Formats: sequence, structure tokens, C-alpha cells
Amino acid sequence: MDGMLSQDEINALLNGMDVGSDSGGDSGSSSDAEAGAAPDSGGSKVGDDELSAMECDAIGEVANISMGSSATTLYSLVNRKVNITTPTVTLATWDNVIADYEKPCVFIQIKYTVGLDGSNILVLKQHDVLVITDLMMGGDGQNVEDTELSELHLSAISEAMNQMMGASATSLSTMLGKMIDISPPEASQVDFTEGKSGSEIAEFLGGTFAKIAFRMQIDDLVDSTIMQLYPLDFAKDLCNVFLASQSPEPAPAAAPEPEPVAPSAPVTPVAPPPQMQAAPQAAPDPMMAGYAQPMPQMYAQPMPQMYAQPMAPTNVTPAQFQNLAPNLAGISGGENIGIIMDVPLEVTVELGRTSKSISEILDFAPGTILELDKIAGEPVDVLVNGKFVAKGEVVVIEESFGVRVTEIIK
Repeated sequence: MDGMLSQDEINALLNGMDVGSDSGGDSGSSSDAEAGAAPDSGGSKVGDDELSAMECDAIGEVANISMGSSATTLYSLVNRKVNITTPTVTLATWDNVIADYEKPCVFIQIKYTVGLDGSNILVLKQHDVLVITDLMMGGDGQNVEDTELSELHLSAISEAMNQMMGASATSLSTMLGKMIDISPPEASQVDFTEGKSGSEIAEFLGGTFAKIAFRMQIDDLVDSTIMQLYPLDFAKDLCNVFLASQSPEPAPAAAPEPEPVAPSAPVTPVAPPPQMQAAPQAAPDPMMAGYAQPMPQMYAQPMPQMYAQPMAPTNVTPAQFQNLAPNLAGISGGENIGIIMDVPLEVTVELGRTSKSISEILDFAPGTILELDKIAGEPVDVLVNGKFVAKGEVVVIEESFGVRVTEIIK
């Protein structure tokens, strides 16, 4: 009432200022944290080394196509669903790899021998290697935590990577338009706790290199990250080759315009040859006005050559044919028959025949008796290449059936 605030009003104001200050501080901290966590979408940079956004995209596209083919090959090896996601491309150092990855792990070095000059290293977690190799050997990929990584596992994963990267090289060949080939991969176990430097594994790991990270899933057995490490120079060269292969071919040069042609001298028209003059006609009848103009040119040019040369008489002689009637008297019956004496012929003895409906045939079972069209003791038919040639009776020769020919059919 007198313009002064009560104690309760002062306390309420002070509390409101504290709340506002706290909320403002929290929001500022949150903004700073979000700004610090936001990824840099404009490329990747470590020290003086840098990959532009376009280079990162190109390298990621190459790696994505390569790993797509590798995933298909890995599926055929482990017979499980394999999913490898879109890669993330960044620059990294050996310290980054040690900090971000599990210990120990398996390094697989792949060298390009044809088409590209360089190498790359594929990094897998030891658990993932044990699962993949166990599946390749017919296991279920479970309970591998207590399994020790041996030379057998390294040899198996090297073979798997050889097939996977071979499929990747084929995809690169198609994409880049030139032959790409690799040497057999070399696998080794690396324990970061031993303090080994990157340059001891590969020279380019001693500096800055390109790191391509993928998420790999194999059913419900594996869900982890794998890495490909490229030398920076090799990554840039690969990017340039890829961009050059994707650029459109230059359009063919336009044909030069034809030079203008100078106008030629005017051509003097040639008078037509004089036509034959028709004889003077009498004055036409007015009733025949439609036929007043005769056609004097219809037979103006005679055709003197039509019958100018008489045709010479043609000498026609009857055709003479040789008598092809065979001279049977001069050919002996057995002169050439020996040529076909060794030709094999199929001889079939037919005991009899009958016909049945489909339903009766479907009722056949062991013990079913079929009645034939021949009676007991009647001669059987002898067929040669399906042709009926003789009749005979069935005999027993030691333990085999035989036929004694009784009649020749002519």
C-alpha cells in the first residue's frame, strides 16, 4: 500500500531469481555439451591432415559397395544372416584406435597387387573372429568366450577374408572399370596392452590414416564394430579414381559447319528437240469438241529395234540317261554282306501281352497276378529290333531260360 514489499513478496522474488539462474546455467551447459557432441559434417581433420566432405563421401561409397559384396560372401561361409551397415569415414591416429577398440583384436592386412597401389588393414574383435571361425567349422558360434585364439583360427579367418576381399575386389573392378586384384590376406593377433606402436604393424599406422567403421551383425551372435584402416595417400588416390570413373564422358566435338558454296553460273535452258509436225487437219466438228485435239506424239517415235535382229535357231537335243536298272545277275549274294555282320541287334522274347486301366495299374502290389493273351504251351514270339521274325518254345538251359526256335516268319 505504501509502495514497500512485504517479506513474503521479497522471498518469492528471490526464489524466482534462483530458479531462473539455475535453469539458465543448465541450459547453457546443455547447449555446450550438445555443441561439443555434434559431429562435424564437413569432412574430417587431424592436425594438418584433412579429408574433405566429398572425399569422405567417395571413400564411404567405395567401402560400402566393397563391404556389401563381402557380406554376401560371409553369409555363404557361415550360413547365417549377415548385415553390414553404411560406413563412417574419419581421420584417426594409432592412439584413437587403441582408445576406441577392444583388446586384444585381430589385424588382417590386405595388399592390392593389380589396379591399385597400396594396402589396407581390416580390424576385427577377437570375439567376432572366434564366432565366425566356429561357424565356418560347423559349430553354433556360442560359448566361445573361454576359447583361446589359435593359429587354426587365424588361418580360418584369413581364408574367410581372402574370399570376402576377393568379392570386394571384383565389385571394385566393376565400379572403377579396371581389373583389381589382391594378395592373400595375413592375419595376426594384436594386444594393445603390450605397448606396441602402430608403425611396428604397418608403416602408415605411425601417422594419420583414414578409418572406416562399420557395424556388423551376424544373427544374434555378433553385433559389433569392424574397422578398415587406409593410408591417407591411398585413400585420396582411391577417391580420385572413383570420382574419375563416375564423371560423365566428354561429349564428342561438334562437326565443323560446311563452308558456304559460291553461287554457280546460271544454267541456260536447252530447247527441247523439235517434235514431228502433224499433217494439217480439217476444221473440227463442233459436236466433237472434246476430241478436237489429236495426239500426234503417241507413235511419233517408232521402235525399229524390236524385231530388228531375228533369233538364231537353237539346237535342241534330247537328254540321254543311263540305264539304272540293277544287273542282279552280276552281283553275288554274299559279296558285301560281311560289312554288316558285326552290327548288334536286340532280340526280345515276348511271352504275352495284356492291357489294364490306370486304376488297375495303381492297385498293383507284390503278389498281383496278370493274365496274358497267350494260353499255356502256346509258342512265344521272337522279335529282332522290335520286328516279329520267329516263334519258339521256352526251355531251361542249366539255370537260365532260353527259346528253341520252332518257326521262322517270312
